[in-house]
Amino acid sequence: MTSNKYINQWIDEMAALTKPEKIVWIDGSEEQTVALREEACSSGELIRLNQDLLPNCYLHRTAVNDVARVEGRTFICTRKKEDAGNINNWMDPVECYAKLKKLYDGSMKGETMYVIPYAMGQVGSDFAKYGIELTDSIYVVLNMLIMTRAGRAVAEAMPQDDSFVKGLHAKGTLDPENRYICHFPEDNTIWSVNSAYGGNVLLGKKCFALRIASYLGRKEGWLAEHMLILGLENPEGEIKYISAAFPSACGKTNLAMLIPPEYYKKKGYKIWTVGDDIAWLRVKDGRLWAINPENGFFGVAPGTNEHSNPNALHTTERDTIFTNVAHNLDNNTVWWEGLNDNPPTNCINWKGEKWDYRKYDKADKINTSAAHPNSRFTAMAKNCPCISSEFDNPAGVPISAIVFGGRRAKTAPLVYQSFNWQHGAFVGSIMASETTAAAAGALGVVRRDPMAMRPFVGYDMGDYWAHWLDMGKRIANPPKIFHVNWFRTDDEGHFIWPGFGDNMRVLMWILARCEGKVGAKETAIGYVPNPEDINVEGLDISRETLETLLSVDADAWKEDIANIKEFYAQVGARVPKEMYEELAALEKRLG
Repeated sequence: MTSNKYINQWIDEMAALTKPEKIVWIDGSEEQTVALREEACSSGELIRLNQDLLPNCYLHRTAVNDVARVEGRTFICTRKKEDAGNINNWMDPVECYAKLKKLYDGSMKGETMYVIPYAMGQVGSDFAKYGIELTDSIYVVLNMLIMTRAGRAVAEAMPQDDSFVKGLHAKGTLDPENRYICHFPEDNTIWSVNSAYGGNVLLGKKCFALRIASYLGRKEGWLAEHMLILGLENPEGEIKYISAAFPSACGKTNLAMLIPPEYYKKKGYKIWTVGDDIAWLRVKDGRLWAINPENGFFGVAPGTNEHSNPNALHTTERDTIFTNVAHNLDNNTVWWEGLNDNPPTNCINWKGEKWDYRKYDKADKINTSAAHPNSRFTAMAKNCPCISSEFDNPAGVPISAIVFGGRRAKTAPLVYQSFNWQHGAFVGSIMASETTAAAAGALGVVRRDPMAMRPFVGYDMGDYWAHWLDMGKRIANPPKIFHVNWFRTDDEGHFIWPGFGDNMRVLMWILARCEGKVGAKETAIGYVPNPEDINVEGLDISRETLETLLSVDADAWKEDIANIKEFYAQVGARVPKEMYEELAALEKRLG
């Protein structure tokens, strides 16, 4: 399918190592895709769902020991340990290649090696990057055909050199003790073995689009970020774009597909989704422009419903692969906790066992839930009811605001704006969430997750922050940077802010600040809204409650500073001096 000698030579080398029975190129055609689905259904790898209710939808179950990304088995393999940094797991590339070659040796005997040429971003775009994934899994092939632009057209458009990202995946024995997801950023290479779960094996996603891409971005002068991209359209038809980074369990997908509250909907405001998870950002015409390099959504199913995220739910109603959700045998559809209040009585759970809804125990979700808490849907972005008309624009969209967020009960106000780009990068570097009652371990423990990139930076975190600072110097008209916190609680632990669609009210203030339409109160941490500038019409929120949401608790912030210092020490010697200057300035302002 390609005359690129570097690609063909590499495939030959990997085939000699893994020893497949045959090699099949993925051409992206409907004919080949249908044949692969049929083969997967015949072997039991996929279960065909009710085609009247869920057209072209399928169910897949992974091994019970292989249900999520494994951060402890994920490595950045650079020649110098310090280049990987203290936050990442590191292994010497020579040692890693030798160790993994033993696991790959003969791993595809009797199997088919599928060759997937794919693009992250629109083929031909200045943003686009290209990769090839070799895999022995039809499930991986079918997911990559949804998540990326893949097939013959990509193979023909790839540069005739060795700049492609080389991805090798083998299911192996699924032995968790020999499960490795290894990145060689200096070699443009990703190796994954002994896993068949999406986040570990769809190598275009976190592995390429964040870990390898963040390394390439630093080298080439752009940013690869764990960010959604949304467009907010006003009644006059003008659209402003926001990119936003949130750690897990902070409502990222819900915000990306937000439905405006009735007050704004009646006036003609709309939200358009460009991306729900990853943004690549480049400087162009003095501004920062972004694309979503993906072609689909790999979303968490539990909790997705008509209220929390109707757009995501409707996206999954056709052309979707569900992973580790429950199988409702009465109508051959799927179900998960939080979908509705009608658990199926004739149901197979995510482990493939008969499920009894009466034995569900919230304290033991893994063993008693119908769907695994990390069960997923892989859905086509084009099926999203609110997908942006700019989704496929190779030029991307201009970003007006960057938003960071976290889950803090008391410390962070509902929203605040950084003083400038450098201070905004500092705000991103100290992003944090507190563990909830549902999480393992103690309640309220602070976990730092800078820019929501802690598990995804392909090099040293301090160098990553330095790259952010450098980028700010290259943008003549940079986006303004904000921080939001939808999760502030009262003394009884109840959320004060309604969240969901009403988060648009905060986005409206953010864009008003970007356009210089409203003032703000200068505080020790940044610019905080005047209460009257947050539109709460139609909400049962008093002025006093709003003031509480926007208040800055100096004592809580002073306590937080000690934790920030500990985290900076953990990141190590490469934390830029500017970050320490910002930290000292914050401490001084707090008195």
